[in-house]
Amino acid sequence: MPFDTGEAQLFAKCENLNPGGSIKDRPVMTMIIDAILSGKLTKSKTILDATSGNAGISYAMIGSILGYDVTLIMPENASEERKKRILAHGANIIFTDAMLGYDESLHEVKRIYEKSPEQYFYCDQYSNSKNPYAHYNSTGSELIKQLPEITHFVAGIGTGGTISGVGKKLKEYNPNIQIIGINPTEWPGIEGLKPLGEGHIIPETFDEAIVDQLIDIDVEEAFKVSKILCKKGFFVGQSSGAYVLGAIETAKSVRSGQIGTIFNDLGERYFSTSMWG
Repeated sequence: MPFDTGEAQLFAKCENLNPGGSIKDRPVMTMIIDAILSGKLTKSKTILDATSGNAGISYAMIGSILGYDVTLIMPENASEERKKRILAHGANIIFTDAMLGYDESLHEVKRIYEKSPEQYFYCDQYSNSKNPYAHYNSTGSELIKQLPEITHFVAGIGTGGTISGVGKKLKEYNPNIQIIGINPTEWPGIEGLKPLGEGHIIPETFDEAIVDQLIDIDVEEAFKVSKILCKKGFFVGQSSGAYVLGAIETAKSVRSGQIGTIFNDLGERYFSTSMWG
């Protein structure tokens, strides 16, 4: 790719190839299985959570396979493709005002659950410990096998599950591996990633102590990287472009090493957005 990264090598783990089309299949499956085995989720309850879209697809897909009703709270400006995939699996969507930000979906899901706790299994991916555990147990372990000489890992923060779980596993493997978090500009934002500034909800599943460095990412530059990746045959979504941009910025700084990141989802999920305009 046309970037001056010195001797550094960039690698991406293709989580866009999961059945639901994103990395979210891993934590959602882990959380649901745990809930079934613990008795918290029964057929009399509806799976409930807030989502920006990809976890919602995983909930809807897995819920339909296992025979559970699913209700999801989403910002109304989520991409049309993600909405349609969720509805195609038979899940119910309740939308929140996009102008109030993604945190409004987090507030609304709690209001709904508190009104009828007997009706729902509130999975709560933003505080469920099985979310980062899924990435610690699978994503991180696989990454070590696939890239044993990894020196840096770059990821964003949505729930914080990926960077926290993978970061913990990598630090246990080699404490010198640097964990780099990306923080995109708040507007227009990156679907799947949430702002971390003052006044925003910080997920309980995000272990800030794992992150060695947090770098700011320009959204428009991230979109440009996604388009460059597409020209190279990797048709991936918004957050993947942002992750790779973070990896590029890291490589420009360190000039050497093996830098790993994630392709989170599919580019097809964003045709209705300004990304491919």
